[in-house]
Amino acid sequence: MSEPHSDSQLAADDDAFDELSAQISALPSDDLDAADASEDAEPTIDADEDGDDEAIEEDTMPTILIIEDDVRTVRVLYRTLKNAGYRLLGAQRAVDGLDVARKQRPDLILTRIDLPDMTGRELAVALRSDKRFLHTPIIGISDTGLPEERELSFAVGFTGFVDKPINTDALPLQIEFFLSGGHDGMDKTDVQRIESARMKYLRDVVSRLEKRIRELEAQNEELAQFDRMKDNFIQLTAHELRTPLTLMTGYSKLLEDYTPLQVLMGYDDNGRMLMNGLLEAIDRMQIIIEEVLTISRIMTRKFDLNLRSTQLGQLVKGVLNSYEAALQERALALHFDVNQWNYSIHADPDLLRLVVLNLISNAIKYTPNKGRITLDCQVEDELVRFSVQDNGIGIDKRQHEAIFKRMQVSPDVDLHTTSKTAFGGGGLGLGLAICKGIVEAHGGRIWVESKGMDRELLPGSTFFVELPLKARVPPGAQARKTQTMKRAE
Repeated sequence: MSEPHSDSQLAADDDAFDELSAQISALPSDDLDAADASEDAEPTIDADEDGDDEAIEEDTMPTILIIEDDVRTVRVLYRTLKNAGYRLLGAQRAVDGLDVARKQRPDLILTRIDLPDMTGRELAVALRSDKRFLHTPIIGISDTGLPEERELSFAVGFTGFVDKPINTDALPLQIEFFLSGGHDGMDKTDVQRIESARMKYLRDVVSRLEKRIRELEAQNEELAQFDRMKDNFIQLTAHELRTPLTLMTGYSKLLEDYTPLQVLMGYDDNGRMLMNGLLEAIDRMQIIIEEVLTISRIMTRKFDLNLRSTQLGQLVKGVLNSYEAALQERALALHFDVNQWNYSIHADPDLLRLVVLNLISNAIKYTPNKGRITLDCQVEDELVRFSVQDNGIGIDKRQHEAIFKRMQVSPDVDLHTTSKTAFGGGGLGLGLAICKGIVEAHGGRIWVESKGMDRELLPGSTFFVELPLKARVPPGAQARKTQTMKRAE
C-alpha cells in the first residue's frame, strides 16, 4: 500500500493543476483532460491506421465524474485516475455535478458527502430518480468511516466508498471493481437495517429542510424590510427635493417676468438661451421627481383613485397637444381619430392621462424620424381597449414582461439621451412601471406585442391597455374607492 502524495510531490506540477482547477470552477462541464491539455499535450498523430486505433481507444475509455471542492483531493484523484487511462469530468458543487452528469452521462460518479450546496446523499437521490443513472456506480469520498453514516448513504443509492487519505495504489483497482458491477454496500436482504437507515435519512432531510425554510423566511423578512426602507427613503428624498425645486420654479418664473431681463433677452441671444435652458432643466427635474413620487406611491399602495366620468377622446387629444412640437420636429406621422375615442369611462383622469402620456412618449422615443404612430380604440363587452402602435425598433420578445418593471431602460447606452422625445431618449425606466401600476389599480391590464428588436427592419411595437368602462378597483383599495367617489360627488 502506497502513502498518499506529499505536498512536495504534488507541487511538482502545480501550474498544470492550477489551470485545471480554474477551468473546473469556471466551466464545470468541461472535460478535465481537455482542461489539462495545454500542459500535457502530446505530439499530433498522423491520420494513419495506428492513429485511428488510438482515437477509438480514447473514445471508448470509461468516463468518471469527480464532484469535490477540496483541491488537494481533486489533485490526487485526477493524477491517479488520469494515469490509469480514464476520461475525467469535474464539478465543485452538487448542482453543477448534476448538470454535467445529465449532459455527459459518466460511467461512474465520485462525490464528496459534504458538498457546499447539497449533501452527497441528496445528490444520489436526485441521480437515482433519473432512470439513466439507476445503475451508475455512485462512490462516496469519505472523511469518516462511521458505520451509521455509510448506512445512510447506502440506503439512498450509494455503491461504495473511497476513504481519505486516498490510497493511490488501491484506487484504480477499486474503480475497476465498481465499474465491473461490484458493490460494497449493505446486505440487501437486511430489510430492517435498510428501512431504518432510510427513515433516519428522511428525518435528516426534513430537519435540514425545516432549517433552510426558517433561514429563507428570516432572509425574506430582512429583504422585505430593506425594500420598505428603500421605498420610504426614495419617497422622502423626492419630497425633500421637491421643496427647494418649488422655490427654484417660483424664482425662475419671477426672473422670466422681470422686465429688465426680458429686455436683455430681447437683444442678447446668449442670455435668452441661458434662461430657456434654466427653465427647461427645472421642468425636467420636476418631471423626474413626480415620476419617482408616483412610482413610490404605486409600489407602496399609498395613492387614492379619484374616480369620475372621464371623456377618453378629449384626454388623449390634450396629451397629443403637448407633443405637437416634438412630432413636427421628428417628422412623425400621427394617426388619431378623436371620434374613434368618443367614450366616457369611470376612471381617475389625472392618472389615466399619465398612462397615455408615457405610452406616447415611449412610441416617440423608439421610432426613428419620419416614422408612424397610430392610436386606436374600441369597446367590447363593457371593456375599452386602446392601443399605441409605432413602426420603431421594436422590443425583444424576452423583454415583454421585464419592461413593465422598475428601472428598465434600453440596454444600449448609445441610444440613450436625456431627452424625452429624441430618438432613443432616456429616463429613469419608470414610465411603463407607472403605467402598469395605474392600469392595474383601475382593474385593467396592459401588455405589449412586438416581433422583436431590429434597428434596421423596424418591426415596431404595439402597447395595449384594457380597462373596464367602470373601474373595478382591487379589493385592497375598495375602501379608498368608496371614499374618493363620495368626495367626487
